[in-house]
Amino acid sequence: MILTKDRLIAACDPHGLRPLVMGRLGEAYIFASESCALETIGAQYVRDVQPGELLVLDQNGLHEERFAQMERRAVCAMEYIYFARPDSDINGINLHSSRKRMGQRLAQESFIDADIVTGVPDSSISAAIGYAEQTGIPYELGLIKNKYTGRTFIQPSQELREKGVKMKLSAVRKVVEGKKVVMIDDSIVRGTTSLRIVNLLREAGALEVHVRITSPPFMNPCYYGIDTPNTDDLIASSKTVEQIRQAINADSLYFLSKPGLVEAIGGHDGEINRGLCMGCFDRDYPTPVDFPDAKITCGCD
Repeated sequence: MILTKDRLIAACDPHGLRPLVMGRLGEAYIFASESCALETIGAQYVRDVQPGELLVLDQNGLHEERFAQMERRAVCAMEYIYFARPDSDINGINLHSSRKRMGQRLAQESFIDADIVTGVPDSSISAAIGYAEQTGIPYELGLIKNKYTGRTFIQPSQELREKGVKMKLSAVRKVVEGKKVVMIDDSIVRGTTSLRIVNLLREAGALEVHVRITSPPFMNPCYYGIDTPNTDDLIASSKTVEQIRQAINADSLYFLSKPGLVEAIGGHDGEINRGLCMGCFDRDYPTPVDFPDAKITCGCD
């Protein structure tokens, strides 16, 4: 978004990496990074701003232009998995619904017999509901989030991240004690947060903790505005799934497959299947990056 003295300019990069939506409130135009912001103020959603599109709003109204042709559409997969709110829609796909499908697909790929299913608040609740519905295992609030803390994976030091997890979450002993628990989470970055959460459940009396992740292993840095660690700090870049399982003290561990993720996000809409950036999982970055062994594609496959 660019604001000058007499005009407002909205633009979306040629790949559409981050969502941008347009709405109307009376005679006013509204722009936001998520559709849920429009509903909050009573605005009506109009449409998504398209990759490479330039919208200029001045005293004569709205002018639709284009500063670049859409190249390879590459919406960040982590928007669907983690970043965006569940009451938002991206490219017509509701986040809560797609996350439920991720949980259902996880259940199909990695069923485990357990007593309860719980999700790590807040981004994994929808997926945990989907897993529970698919398996018939009851969904329970085994973990409670303190609403007054921020996201821990972006804290600048390991000490602050660990303190943040302790303040952020608590296990509900009366729910998990003596139970075999399936714990659903959206990703494992460094592994330290996952270890702490698993141990919270064990300290509260859980007999077993089986971890299910709604994304493939997070192996590579993001170069598109997300403060992720260097490759050396990403646990999946140097450890196998079994080694990660041991590192986080889980009884079992499974990551959603890449095809499973694509299908869960897209549902029955095939177009979205060709429109995701999953560079953090597969190094298939949509643009050239300063990463010697990254796979760069032209978007023509």
